[in-house]
Amino acid sequence: MTDPDIAAGPAPDGPEPPAVSRLAATVERLRGEIREAQATADGRALIEMAKGLLIERLRCGPSEAARQLDALAGQAGVTPLELAADLVNQTAQDQVSAVVDEFLLRTTTPGRSVTPVQLRTAESGLLAAGDAQRVARSVLEHAVAPLGGTAVALWSAGADASLTLTGFAGIDPQEAERWRYVPPGVSTPARQALMRRNTQWIDNLAESGLPSIGGRDGGRAAIPAGTGGKLIGVLEVCWPHPIEPQPPRVQRQLEALAELCAHTLEPDPAPWNSPDHRDVADLTRLADGLFDPALVLIPELGAEGSVTDFRIRHVNRCFIDPAGRPGGLIQGASLFEAYPLAAGEGRLFELIEHVFATGETYRADRVSLTELVDRIPLTVSAALSIGRHRDAVLVVWRIEDETARLAALLQHAQRLGRVGGFEENAATGDITWSAELYTLHGLPRGAAPIPLAQLPGHVHDDDVEDVKRLLRTLLRYRRAASAAFRLVRPNGETRHIRIIAEPIVDGAGHLLGVRGAYQDISAQHWTEAALSASQDRLAHTEQHAAEQSRLARQLQQAIMPAATPAIDAFGLRIAVRYQPSEQDYTVGGDWYDAIVLPSKQIMISVGDITGHGLEAATGMVVLRNALRGLAATGAGPGQMLTWLNSVARSLTDHIFATAVCGLYDPQTRVLRWARAGHLPPVLIRSGSAGALPALDGILLGAVEEATYQEAEIQLQPDDILLLYTDGLIERRDRPIDECVDKLLADAARFRGTLDQCLDHLLAHSDADADDDTCVVGIQVGLGDSPPPG
Repeated sequence: MTDPDIAAGPAPDGPEPPAVSRLAATVERLRGEIREAQATADGRALIEMAKGLLIERLRCGPSEAARQLDALAGQAGVTPLELAADLVNQTAQDQVSAVVDEFLLRTTTPGRSVTPVQLRTAESGLLAAGDAQRVARSVLEHAVAPLGGTAVALWSAGADASLTLTGFAGIDPQEAERWRYVPPGVSTPARQALMRRNTQWIDNLAESGLPSIGGRDGGRAAIPAGTGGKLIGVLEVCWPHPIEPQPPRVQRQLEALAELCAHTLEPDPAPWNSPDHRDVADLTRLADGLFDPALVLIPELGAEGSVTDFRIRHVNRCFIDPAGRPGGLIQGASLFEAYPLAAGEGRLFELIEHVFATGETYRADRVSLTELVDRIPLTVSAALSIGRHRDAVLVVWRIEDETARLAALLQHAQRLGRVGGFEENAATGDITWSAELYTLHGLPRGAAPIPLAQLPGHVHDDDVEDVKRLLRTLLRYRRAASAAFRLVRPNGETRHIRIIAEPIVDGAGHLLGVRGAYQDISAQHWTEAALSASQDRLAHTEQHAAEQSRLARQLQQAIMPAATPAIDAFGLRIAVRYQPSEQDYTVGGDWYDAIVLPSKQIMISVGDITGHGLEAATGMVVLRNALRGLAATGAGPGQMLTWLNSVARSLTDHIFATAVCGLYDPQTRVLRWARAGHLPPVLIRSGSAGALPALDGILLGAVEEATYQEAEIQLQPDDILLLYTDGLIERRDRPIDECVDKLLADAARFRGTLDQCLDHLLAHSDADADDDTCVVGIQVGLGDSPPPG
């Protein structure tokens, strides 16, 4: 009969019924009894091991050993399980003992630790487990969970380096089913541990980008599990969160657990000297069926279980030793005895050891094998293959024959050079073509070769006579010949071909056959054609550039003659020096001007067009003439430059230029001036030289609307004012301010006439900009009188 209180359950808002409380207490008590029973079952094997030790030492029976264990535990104040773990640790000499000797291992999870009892309990659980699934649960419960881990995966390595999930704990069964098999080549933490043969610690799986069981977050530790020098699986431990670098003792603990897992995954192998060892017998029969030299090797293990050498168990019937020794001297010897130079990084022993440990097959088309012959190293090239078959290794090599090597080199040379050889028998008509020749003719392999007599029918019509001339030279006159022609393939494609052939004759001069080679020179032909066209275009470009430079030079010389006589007007002396660039291709757009206006004022200007060539020269003409016309309006220098900026923007092909413009009034000896991005004039007075202030003014053509600042300077008798372009001072390796300072120093040191001053400045200029140079100098005369009104 069902209790109605239990069936109905507690009221939503009322107190819990007494029956439910009693049921919950019963469930909790039963759970505690189950946990206690599980702990007792896990520790039973450990206690039995300790009782066995007491039976051996005390020479007593099982019952007496149990009473002694309880009595000793009571005297020590510990539980029988803890005492059993201490007894086993003191007696055993294994990796687990080395780990538990530290007694307490700190982990990344605060407050958690792993005791010797837990490690020995995990060991007993692993040894007693009948399958990998129970092994994984035991490792997680007794060793990994105290370290903060939440999941364990136990992988078994296949002969093809694949991974199979043989046991797991703390992982969803559906996810485990998806990860049941990992094929070779998929990079996972377990794969990396297997291939690199060491523990892989991954602090944060999400940052590593590696896929793995148990999600994509948290920390991972993948420890290779091996026995007898062979890796047979991987123990992977999962943490739910990123982990810090683990201390060495934690690493040693997990390595000890992986070693226990390896013993559980694989049963003890049969002795190597057993006559019934099926693996070696099957591999021996396989090696004897090969046409290449083969060795069957079995590992020799050291005291610590690592591979120290390999024993040559069998050599097959086709065995060829690189040193020329018979197989009987090799069989039965160790690898280092037979081939002492196999040791070393990247040598044969390391390759064999890696294949044996990981199961990953090694294959290379060409490696160097070195052996001692009368204490002299002999190196040969060979194709090498190494594979693991259960507990043995098969090594197969093929010594590279000199004839085969030369044939391969010839084949590669023909392929790279697009060359195909042929031979034609005159008596039988048999034709032999190399493989490359079919490709040159656009024919499939196995198609009927084209005889020389039919070659004219496969070439361009314009080249038929050249091919017939070649055939006459070969077949009638018995002389070697060559020809170039256009071969028409069956698909209509045309290739440029060169043929070189020679007749084969006997002692009596009879023709036995013809041999020779075809070469595809299409790429060379089109390269030469493109080069020829480029040379033609280059010659035309050079001719056009030279013509433009000649016209620019002529235009420049017509407008701006290099030698200009000095001008004397109203007591003002004006001298000009213009020095064109030495290179025609750098003809610039420098200009100068000095004219007397109807108002009896004198306009002086200097400018520089950006760029070189004919465009710069024509732009110079436009701006110079435009400034002359603007000067007739009576406007000031600033206004004239504003209008000249509009000319540069609108009436030219959008050129850029710098300029400085001045108006000198002879009655007042006042010079009004303005500049557009140009270097300010230089004033030489009483043995000193200085640049005028840099007025505001952007270069011509830069913006649509621009205004230019004006300034005035009162000139005194014997003053010299210099207007110049940057070709006078500019150097590529020196700032422009330093160049101006050098000009001022040279000008201040000079004593003499205006013409001598300009000549001196040109002679001492160290400019290297390959640009035109223009200098305009004005000097106020001593005692000059103003012009009549």
